[in-house]
Amino acid sequence: MFNALEPIQMSDPRAHIMPVYAPPEEAFVRGEGVRLYTEGGEEYLDFIAGIAVNALGHAHPQLVAALQEQAGKLWHLSNMFRVKAGEELADKMCARTFADRVFFTNSGTEAVECALKAARKYHWSKGNDDRIEFVTFTGAFHGRSLGAINAGGNPKYLEGFGPAIPGFNQIEWGDHDALKAAVTDKTCAVFVEPVQGEGGVRSMPEQCLTGLRELCDETGTLLIYDEVQCGMGRTGKLFAHEWAENAAPDIMCVAKGVGGGFPFGACLMTEEVGLPMQPGSHGSTYGGNPLAMAVGNVVWDIISDEAFLAEVRRVSGTVAQGLKSLADSHADKVNGVTGKGLLTGLELKAAPKPVQQACRDKNLLVGVAGNNVLRLAPPLVITDEDVRQAVSVMDEALSEWELEG
Repeated sequence: MFNALEPIQMSDPRAHIMPVYAPPEEAFVRGEGVRLYTEGGEEYLDFIAGIAVNALGHAHPQLVAALQEQAGKLWHLSNMFRVKAGEELADKMCARTFADRVFFTNSGTEAVECALKAARKYHWSKGNDDRIEFVTFTGAFHGRSLGAINAGGNPKYLEGFGPAIPGFNQIEWGDHDALKAAVTDKTCAVFVEPVQGEGGVRSMPEQCLTGLRELCDETGTLLIYDEVQCGMGRTGKLFAHEWAENAAPDIMCVAKGVGGGFPFGACLMTEEVGLPMQPGSHGSTYGGNPLAMAVGNVVWDIISDEAFLAEVRRVSGTVAQGLKSLADSHADKVNGVTGKGLLTGLELKAAPKPVQQACRDKNLLVGVAGNNVLRLAPPLVITDEDVRQAVSVMDEALSEWELEG
């Protein structure tokens, strides 16, 4: 495997790629459904889906058709001009969610930046200039921009990028007393992932989401959800917070699955919060471009259909059963099952990289999260047979894995 910490030979085909990633040797050239194929034609079962991005699998025929049709018409306008497909998609999003306003972005990180700005602008418009602080949680991941890494608070991602930006107060995940103490008259918003991805695939209990909404209402604090990874049907609801009662946010960040593999995201908000965001407040050259909007409308129509979501919930049960069987049969190596729906995994008793590699050696692609979680985020279109195949491979990988010490 390429070591990003060592200089590489200029003959290496990756010589001019900034080495902030360390990918394995496999080079995939084609995908179909829930499978990827290498240059040599070797087949892999994909249970990470570009980190929860390829929600409908690879080369979904309806997405391919939408992109090809739009590519022959119009690629880019900028937001100087109307994009009718974007207006259509925004209407669909607002009709189906809590939101009244949508800002389209190119990524989840950009959606997060929009959310942070909109929250502060809202309080500023109310004359509360000092309400600029955000309460965030340990294990959070909100992206890689300076604002996002400060919101996430992970020391590893902050190292080398200067002093911490003031205004971000991080508390321990699940510490209710600390949360109540942290929300003050200077708090702008509470910012949380209903299901953490990078932090170990941890699902916030539904009653806690409802409690967050109540706390924010009592204190005049905004509630922001980061559903970049856990949204768009991944938990069996269109958005993960919908499992809880009376827990709608004021702002929500989405991306990844919303484009089905085409890069775009969105920041959704209520009318009251969005009202201060007037011309000049924010912008994006590529956000909401015609190509993204053509694909996004098709993705939204497919995933928001209740019959589709019902099938996600059903197959999620198959995954849960399979993972529970692995946890039971490998109790000496597995602490248990974590996550929700098709953002799930196994909490191991040691670092998961060896198991991830063993799975890849057996042509199954999975991810890792936190310090010890083997993460699964497969396409939402997996079948029971796909699940059985993946569980069988993980069973073999766990059986071969030798814990140290």
